[in-house]
Amino acid sequence: MESITELNERLNGQSPRAILKHAFGHYDSIAVSFSGAEDVALIEMAHKLTDNLKVFTLDTARLHAETYAFIERVREHYNLNIEILFPDATEVQELVSEKGLFSFYRDGHKECCGIRKVNPLRRKLATVDAWITGQRKDQSPGTRNDVPIVQIDDGFSTADKQLVKFNPLANWSSKEVWDYIRVTEAPYNELHEKGFVSIGCQPCTRPVLPGQHEREGRWWWEEATQKECGLHAGNLIASEK
Repeated sequence: MESITELNERLNGQSPRAILKHAFGHYDSIAVSFSGAEDVALIEMAHKLTDNLKVFTLDTARLHAETYAFIERVREHYNLNIEILFPDATEVQELVSEKGLFSFYRDGHKECCGIRKVNPLRRKLATVDAWITGQRKDQSPGTRNDVPIVQIDDGFSTADKQLVKFNPLANWSSKEVWDYIRVTEAPYNELHEKGFVSIGCQPCTRPVLPGQHEREGRWWWEEATQKECGLHAGNLIASEK
């Protein structure tokens, strides 16, 4: 049986479409994580490859109005039943009651992201065997340089089940993503037209200046090598080796 390492080597030189075709051909319980431009590119490819496309997104309750409109446009454009995951209301209420609405500026973003993003994602990933993300190696030089095409997701695997993660766009650049979006006329977040590149929650995202790396618009008050919200926690471990 082919190991994940061998599979990664075999898929590494293949197109994102071929990688998706492999993923859907080998996993019935598999879902696409959707939030940004890269994920729309994946959805654009994937909806032509399977009749059983499962897509989910995280609603942290702190997103921009444009992002909510974007989610709805994608749902309508592809006639998708996008599963929207919400944080546990009690966890959010306890955090806000204890530390206020903007504790992440003082304490760092990990606690808030853990409640609003990581915990809902963990509950979702417990129900699938594999998931597909839009990670690119050049998205964050501090943490994503070594993103593989396919991997065991150690951050969300359990003692009972190994979770597989596919990153079909790992070797693509931002330009390749946007060239694909324009050619296919796929929907995109209107914030991209206002200087936003990497888009997360409203309080933690800002436009970037010409020449700045896209990740400089996220958690700008923190060290660059820590700019992961926990959804891809393995990237931090890899970057520290």
